[in-house]
Amino acid sequence: MKKVLCFGELLLRMSPSINGGWLQQNQMPVYLGGAEFNVASALAKWEVPIAYCTALPNNFLTKDIIQQIQLSGIDTSCIYFNGERIGLYFLEQGTDVKHTTVYFDRANSAFATLQPGMIDWKKILADVQWLHFSTIVPALNDEAVAVCKEMLQVATQMNITISLDLNYRASLWKGNRNPADIVPMLAKYCHVIMGNIWSAKTLLDAPLHISDNVSCNKDDYLKHALVTAEFIVQTFPKCNTVANTFRFDTENRGIKYYATLFSDKQLYVSPEMYSNTIKDKVGSGDCFMAGLIFGMKHSMSHQATLNFATAAAFGKLHETGDTTRQTIFDIHKIIQQYV
Repeated sequence: MKKVLCFGELLLRMSPSINGGWLQQNQMPVYLGGAEFNVASALAKWEVPIAYCTALPNNFLTKDIIQQIQLSGIDTSCIYFNGERIGLYFLEQGTDVKHTTVYFDRANSAFATLQPGMIDWKKILADVQWLHFSTIVPALNDEAVAVCKEMLQVATQMNITISLDLNYRASLWKGNRNPADIVPMLAKYCHVIMGNIWSAKTLLDAPLHISDNVSCNKDDYLKHALVTAEFIVQTFPKCNTVANTFRFDTENRGIKYYATLFSDKQLYVSPEMYSNTIKDKVGSGDCFMAGLIFGMKHSMSHQATLNFATAAAFGKLHETGDTTRQTIFDIHKIIQQYV
């Protein structure tokens, strides 16, 4: 059966407790993470044939990691052995990768030192139906951009569906590298693009008439989601589906979450989901992306696909760690609460 392939950097997330408690406790949880790995892990949980392509050094840590990945049902045969280190990031428990307390330590990692020509894309993509990556990959360096272009060109020749998550990490775009000059070169190959109205502005130079610092009503955000989606499909003719997510912190440290899906010239809106408490913000958007892929691969209606993706993302907010442990049944239970 044809597989989904996720391409991106595997990271080890070091998750210290807040206020330095980890020093007194002499312990710090470690999670497997990385945007594309989180998507792959969710799809494996939902029994979608899935493979994961990354680069890792050939050492004992990698052997342990690969064994753990395989136990989750992910095909690891596409992993490329290269370099000397695994990328890390440090994030206090309960915060977000967009938070100021996040610290990335991934310079000169095995993945960051990939070069064009290293990976045999025709071989890797031979039994792949869907290819997914995020804009975190080209954020690393110009060589990563070249590797992405190489991959996308082969995937296009092989008529593979391509999806892109507009993940924006300001700390990764260093020097004079402007993402709006780089990401569109990759987005032009993509059929499904997911993000939000603010990341679309930063990464694709989409119009933006709303500030994320100003409180607007939901109708304003939905209207802008349509503006953003129409810009993307007009600018990138291969793209037929655009999703935008909206996640807002509430005064009592809860979350309000909803999303839109634009396809066939129509905007679909998810139910609005709300929770007073959350456990972990990391991986919620990746879970949404996995939900989109799941729904589209199973030929679900546009509304059903959006509802599934939104519920999966919302449910992830109530789990600790980068990857979800939700079953399909768990997600449908969330949907039933709001539809």
